[in-house]
Amino acid sequence: MNKILVTGAAGFIGFHLSQSLVKQNNQVIGIDNLNDYYDVSLKKARLQELEKLDNFQFHFMDLHDRNSIDKLFKQEKFDIVVNLAAQAGVRYSLENPHVYAESNVVGFLNILEGCRHNPVKHLVFASSSSVYGMNSKIPFSTNDPVDCPVSLYAATKRANELMAYTYSHLYKIPSTGLRFFTVYGPWGRPDMALFLFTKAILGEKPIRVFNYGKMQRDFTYIDDIVVGIEKVMEKIPSGVPPYKLYNIGNNQPVELLHLIEVIEKSLRKTAIKEFLPMQPGDVLTTYADVDDLITDVGFSPKTPIEKGVEKFVNWYRNYYQV
Repeated sequence: MNKILVTGAAGFIGFHLSQSLVKQNNQVIGIDNLNDYYDVSLKKARLQELEKLDNFQFHFMDLHDRNSIDKLFKQEKFDIVVNLAAQAGVRYSLENPHVYAESNVVGFLNILEGCRHNPVKHLVFASSSSVYGMNSKIPFSTNDPVDCPVSLYAATKRANELMAYTYSHLYKIPSTGLRFFTVYGPWGRPDMALFLFTKAILGEKPIRVFNYGKMQRDFTYIDDIVVGIEKVMEKIPSGVPPYKLYNIGNNQPVELLHLIEVIEKSLRKTAIKEFLPMQPGDVLTTYADVDDLITDVGFSPKTPIEKGVEKFVNWYRNYYQV
């Protein structure tokens, strides 16, 4: 049994990962600040599910509360840390830049310091496909230069990668960063396209289709993300420094208009589309090269968009009774 810290445990990925780790007989300690970036009641509902599990313990805590994080690390002596807590959202970073620095930069520094002073077997942390910016080479490889982020959110995620590399170099903390590609599925985030579109279509309201639908995303189903994280957790980097980066994406981009068609089919309803230009901070395409993930851990996401969307729609209808 490992003692594992999962930050952002009431978040979408943190919730699913915590459930899975507990079911595999690990002791999971989750922290979250339950911020109101999106519907707090959904976060609380996820937390209620987690608190039914015997080997899960929750602490209401903010990553940028340095003293609380320091105390937690000293008390618990974690084997593994999985940092999923972050202020999410590309467009929101245009309106509220300071919260990104507090959570994603200062907060992550506190996690790194916790791992430095209370050594762990492995630090696994969430990065994002957004670090690739307007990268024109596809699919995106972890060997590609990522020096031109087009949103503050992306810049903070790239900063996390560089900070972790530095701590891995200086203090030999085994660290692995995961660049997630558009994660979706049951209990998903209400600010993401799939959730927004499903809600609007069921409510017979228009959906906003940016760049007139001519965008592609490498939609990755949540179960694939969880398996990927768990396999990476077991693959502790041994290089000099002990640091590694992986993409976790479906390796199969889907055009926005096709996603809408799949949702319409699952809901048996037609969307009212409002076509709009590209939004600041958005990118045209995301497409993950997962060759390293396959080579090193023997895994790549495979869930087709049709199957994943159907599972999300079934959850949505059940959860919201619509």
